Formats: sequence, C-alpha cells, structure tokens
Amino acid sequence: MSTTTITPLPLTPPITRRVRAYFAPVNRSAGVPTLFDPAQNGNFNLDSPPVPWIDLGWLSNFERRSGTKVVPLRSGAPGLPLSQVRTEVDSLVSVNFLSWGKLQMALTAGSEQMNLLAPAVGASGNGSGGNAQGAVPLQSGSTASLLNVASTALPSFSVGQMVCVDIDYSGQTGYVGSGVSGAYVSGTGSIHPDVNYVRRVTFNVGRIIAITSTGLQLAQPLIAGAPTAGMSVQTIVVFVDREGSNFFHEWSGLFVVPGEQGDRIILHYPRLQIAASAGETAAPLGPPLERPDAFTKIVQAAEFRALPVTDSNDGAQVVCFRSYIPAASTKLW
Repeated sequence: MSTTTITPLPLTPPITRRVRAYFAPVNRSAGVPTLFDPAQNGNFNLDSPPVPWIDLGWLSNFERRSGTKVVPLRSGAPGLPLSQVRTEVDSLVSVNFLSWGKLQMALTAGSEQMNLLAPAVGASGNGSGGNAQGAVPLQSGSTASLLNVASTALPSFSVGQMVCVDIDYSGQTGYVGSGVSGAYVSGTGSIHPDVNYVRRVTFNVGRIIAITSTGLQLAQPLIAGAPTAGMSVQTIVVFVDREGSNFFHEWSGLFVVPGEQGDRIILHYPRLQIAASAGETAAPLGPPLERPDAFTKIVQAAEFRALPVTDSNDGAQVVCFRSYIPAASTKLW
C-alpha cells in the first residue's frame, strides 16, 4: 500500500491585485440578513457567486476601519487593570466601485434609488420623474427572464429598453419593493398618490434583449425571481438618487480578497447601511497626461457602517466575520 506525503510550504502574506464585492438583500420587514457560510461556499467561483449574492465587480481603495473602544476595568489603588471590556462597537467600510449600475448607485446613495419611468405625454418635469406612461400587466407564464405581455402591448417596447416589474401601489405602508426593499412608506399621506410608486423604487429591473411573439426577453433574470400575480412592466429611462430623505438602504456585504497563491480572505458583513451620501471621484484613464482633454474615469465612492447580528452559536453580538482560507499545502502557523 502506497502512502502520500507532502512537505508543507512556509507561510507567506496574501498577495492580491484587487478586492471583489458581492451584495445580497436584507429582509427589512423581518430583520433577516443574508448569511454566508465559508465552510459551505468559501471557495466559490468569483464569476458565479452562490444565490442570492450579486456580483458588483472589482473595487479600489477598499478600507475597513474599526471604531470599537476597548477600556480596562480597574480596581484598587493605584487603579490596576484587572480585565478589559468593549464599551462601544463601531465598524466602517469604505470602497470605490469601479463599475456603474443600478445596484452600485443604490449602494452609494444616501437614500432611495429611483427609476425614472417613461413620461406620459404632456407630463410636467420633476427631478425624480413626473407622471408616467401606463404600466402593462404581465400575462401568466412569465418567468424571471421572459415577461409575457398581451400581443397588442408588444409594439410599445423595443430591444435595448430598461424595464421594471412590480405591483401597483394601492396604499401599502412599510417597506415596499419586491426582492429588495426600495423604500419605506410611513403612511398613506407621506407620498404623492401614484399607482406606479412601487415601480419607481423597485430593484426588480432588467434590459430587453429580444422581443418574442409572446413577450420580452431580459438580459439578466429579475432579482425577485418569477413575477407574481398582479405585477406589471413599465419602461425606465434613467436611474436617479437624491441627497437627503430619511431612508437608509441595508444590504448584506461580502468582500473577497483572492490571493495569487491560492489563498483567500473573506470579509462578511451581514448588515451594512450607507454612512455617507453619494460621491464620485475622477481618476486618470491610463498614465496621467498633462492635457486638459485627457480621459478620466468616474468612480463611485461609498462608506458603510456595519450593524450587529446575533451569532446563533453563542449569542454574541458581532458586526463582521473575517475568514481566511490558506493556500493548499502551506503551514498553518
């Protein structure tokens, strides 16, 4: 019988190029975040994250800062330290998103991230959109990637358009938006009565890549999955967010640092809320040029505050889980 042996390699510091971000919805109504178990999924393919995590691309200037205070418990004279306690826990994460999209905009916005719906004929202008064209009810058999609509409605859509899919607003209060909570309605008198309001704030969006004889084919599946009864589809023209308001997005965050030698650092924040309003920075595209018309890339800067969850193993209140997967055949210390 043959045996296999290895000679463990010495430990080296993780060497990486960039950090990659993944976010997942938090069930705001139930207060339930999306949890990540590194023992089950720690080595996932970076291009294919486990459901429901959404790949938001590579980051720059990733930084996490701890504001947690540790103070001694003292006794006697001259006040000798007997032990230590944490009197305040605070954790901040700052990043620059290198790509733009609806979710990246939402994560950097200080409040609701809204869909500007195609305006109705003669509608008055408004910063977050005015009166919109009517929504088209979905037909049975619609899926997360194929939206069935009546044949008479097909000519009102075109390939390349962005669309949103959600229910009508009919006086609901609390968190609204399918799949992801897009806004909070404190009372029926707090918003302008508008049957399209939920679709204005929903994250259930897609882009039409083909129009079939029965419906609209989307480039990516809807974040909320297959549409439910009562949902309608509406055309989006622009994404917009606003500085101000009193709504805070909340997401579960996952930041992966892939090591060049096969190791991996994973930072899991079950609950992240935006800690600063939206901001952008300009960076040179390629080597800096001493020219006034040189190209620059605009990246979105974001800062998040981590909120606590209770670890079911021991009841501890924690804000972040840091995992390290060593490279194969390396020493462990």
